[in-house]
Amino acid sequence: MKLEFQNHNEVYVVEQTLMALLPDQKPLYDPIDKAIDEDWAVIALAQTADMATVTVEMCYQGNRLATPVVWSAELSGSDYEKVGQRRRGISKGFFKAVQALTGIQPAWGSLTGVRPDKVAQKYLAQGLSQEDTITALETDYFVTPERARLATETGVWGRHAKADLQDARDIALYVGIPFCPTRCTYCSFVSASVERSFDMVPPYVDALIAEMKAGAALCKRQNLRPRSFYMGGGTPTTLNPEQLDAVLTCLEQSFDLTHCAEITVEAGRPDTITPEKLAVLKAHNVSRVSVNPQTMEANVLAGIGRRHSVADIVSAMEMVNAYDFPHVNMDLIAGLPDDTVEGFCRSLDACIGFGVDNITVHTLSIKKGSTLLETKANLPAPEAVAQMLAYANTQLRGADFAPYYLYRQKYMSGSFENVGWIQKDGACLYNIHIMSELCTIFSFGASGSTKLVGKPNARMERCFNHKFPAEYINHPEKWQQNHAMVEDFYAALD
Repeated sequence: MKLEFQNHNEVYVVEQTLMALLPDQKPLYDPIDKAIDEDWAVIALAQTADMATVTVEMCYQGNRLATPVVWSAELSGSDYEKVGQRRRGISKGFFKAVQALTGIQPAWGSLTGVRPDKVAQKYLAQGLSQEDTITALETDYFVTPERARLATETGVWGRHAKADLQDARDIALYVGIPFCPTRCTYCSFVSASVERSFDMVPPYVDALIAEMKAGAALCKRQNLRPRSFYMGGGTPTTLNPEQLDAVLTCLEQSFDLTHCAEITVEAGRPDTITPEKLAVLKAHNVSRVSVNPQTMEANVLAGIGRRHSVADIVSAMEMVNAYDFPHVNMDLIAGLPDDTVEGFCRSLDACIGFGVDNITVHTLSIKKGSTLLETKANLPAPEAVAQMLAYANTQLRGADFAPYYLYRQKYMSGSFENVGWIQKDGACLYNIHIMSELCTIFSFGASGSTKLVGKPNARMERCFNHKFPAEYINHPEKWQQNHAMVEDFYAALD
């Protein structure tokens, strides 16, 4: 679709809305000839004093709006807030124009961001009730009632987690283990197959421990308080018991965990889980483990590159349950190749039947760097994915689960979402901390992404470790530079 902007340059919000509503259309910026072009839009902004008016003319597949869509609002607050209001107005005007021509009603309305419940948190912070927040999301952003409820419920959890933090020196810790038994077709993470990189694991663990010890010393110098810890990947349990023990021993002995409410480890792939590894996790007081089958359908497992069987998942869950961890999570993905609505429903019911108190339901995202991006083989239609998610919503609520965090990604089937569901007090604080951007995430290991969160409304800063294990091992000066940035950031807060 050819796009023309008048008196503004809000490329991102318009392109994101276009991608969400009309994924078959690519943004073009060639001159528009309204007499012959079939797909185009002119998005104009006019502002007089604090009154902004957005006017959208559009043609899609040769069908042209009879009259332009017009959105007007009085801007208020700081200059920064006014910029945001104009940007949202442009998004809304373009959304309503597309909707007027096509009748499309996406689940998340005109919201295009990764964290839709941040909008809900804003309304709740203004004193709106949960019901009024749901109504505001439906009215202001055209979100469907079910998604407005999801965002509001998870927004409440975000508000609680924020209130529990003392100040900017409360942080979360993340340790990355970039190894897996095999690479899943949907995966875009930087992870190495242990089969091909077995010799790299021991030096990686040594390098990781060295970085963790240096980070712990930094935390002590700057009086930083770890409030949550998460070990992810890759698949952390590709490490052997001795290596797992070494990493967790370093965590315990190097960091002050007095205020750390949880220690989460992704056991991840069922074919990496053994009693010996679980015994190590239990000995180190791990409070949550995650087993991520993604599906309980044998043909779907094979299609995504998993070498384990459904029986292996059952066996892994029996082992995990025998160790009586306080919290256990299982991950599923809606929209995997060769899956069906009936197959996904069977998978979800099986996970509920294992008696876990955490279930995370992801929507397939076809990412750059994944094998699936090239093949896109036998993917369920967005309508089927919608049925899968609707079933999950109904069944999980019926089993006393509630949503506590959510986020969205680019290129998701149907532009839906990922949602973490819990029973009672099973929330993983780290997930809320990172998704609601409540505190600094201090990351260690290859592909580590440290996000520095300081004063309210201040710009966040980021620093990144080397992506690949070999680079990370051979060039510690990169993480040392990152640690210096972290130190400077907190020294400047004084």
